[in-house]
Amino acid sequence: MVLQETHRGDLPPELDDPLFWTAIGQFDGALEHAGVGADVAEVLRYPERALSVAIPVRLDSGSLGVYPGYRVQHSSVLGPTKGGIRYDVAVTLGECAALAMWMTWKCALLRLPYGGAKGGVRCNPRTLSATERERLTRRFTSELLPIIGPQKDIPAPDMATDEQTMAWMMDTYSMQVGYAVPEIVTGKPLSVGGSALRPEATGIGVVTVVEEGVRRLGWALRGSVCVVQGYGKVGAVAAHELAARGARVVAVSDIAGGVYNPEGLDFQALDAWRSEQDGIAGFAGAQDVTNAGLLELPCDVLVLAATEGQVTGDNAHRVAARVVAEGANGPTTLEADEILAERGIVVLPDILTNAGGVAVSYFEWVQDIQRLFWGPDEIRTRLRDLMRDAVARVWALADEEGLSLRRAALVTSIREVAEALELRGIYP
Repeated sequence: MVLQETHRGDLPPELDDPLFWTAIGQFDGALEHAGVGADVAEVLRYPERALSVAIPVRLDSGSLGVYPGYRVQHSSVLGPTKGGIRYDVAVTLGECAALAMWMTWKCALLRLPYGGAKGGVRCNPRTLSATERERLTRRFTSELLPIIGPQKDIPAPDMATDEQTMAWMMDTYSMQVGYAVPEIVTGKPLSVGGSALRPEATGIGVVTVVEEGVRRLGWALRGSVCVVQGYGKVGAVAAHELAARGARVVAVSDIAGGVYNPEGLDFQALDAWRSEQDGIAGFAGAQDVTNAGLLELPCDVLVLAATEGQVTGDNAHRVAARVVAEGANGPTTLEADEILAERGIVVLPDILTNAGGVAVSYFEWVQDIQRLFWGPDEIRTRLRDLMRDAVARVWALADEEGLSLRRAALVTSIREVAEALELRGIYP
């Protein structure tokens, strides 16, 4: 087999999604440095399995809604697949395929015994009541039964899903097999087998990578000026962690807009405002700023913790940060990546920077299997060690081979998976 450059006609039309093409573009760019065989590369280009389902849900009004749902498993070479479930109006099979591929690279980079998966339901979760979300979740879980399991595929929370969603998934699966199976999902409440620090893990991991990255660049996180786009499950934790480690966080944003105070934000007051107002816009301790304007504020570190495709060819020229840290998946387009590199802005890539979530998901899975649980201090220490080790290996490869950090991270991951695939071979 001869490896060819990928064109749009080379992949099934259902995978034709901008996010998947970003993932493929990154993969192709790393291949020339990875040194893996053409056959192996071709296998890793495609997801192993993709399931598309229609989910009927009886709504509170008495009418029936039917929602498209997907689960994509990219690679099981290193072990069972792992990845989140999202509820969003923009969920597509191609998006799930891209996110599943990135999850494979994250797990390989941290040397976790997992492959990547991703799933979701195309719906507007804001318009669904709690009982409707429960019925949606339980029916979706039932549709996934043939392909999920503690040794096959382990879901986790993602956009618009949370601990409660995972508890419903765990209960639905357990009812089918006749006994409690906490290890079927991660990101659960503590009372049903969740792990300490799991909700905060991604944000803590982001700041661990930022702190280690700026140290290697020759300056300190303490006293640095930081901006965080996406004051949600990841960004809010990252903002608090940055402030706790001595950084000055001057701006944050959520879906409705952002707030900016060049002297630094008071997060205790901001969180109180958000709980009362259901958003951060209008916070009296700062001036309002748009999400677009926030990306262009002068700062040392810009954390992208919202959604994909935020820094593009149109606005990358105006980013005024020294370091961009990708707390979200795919927040920087391929064109923007090139522009940031030309401008000397260091990008801490998503598959490294936001891998803290899957790291603590792994810890949760291990604890559930053992029925033996660790405290938050042990979790934090184990997470720090995993993230620092990954940063060290990526940085060393980048220096040795003259690669960007994103390319070095991808090359490291691809080599890990390729070696396992070559040793296992192709069955039959």
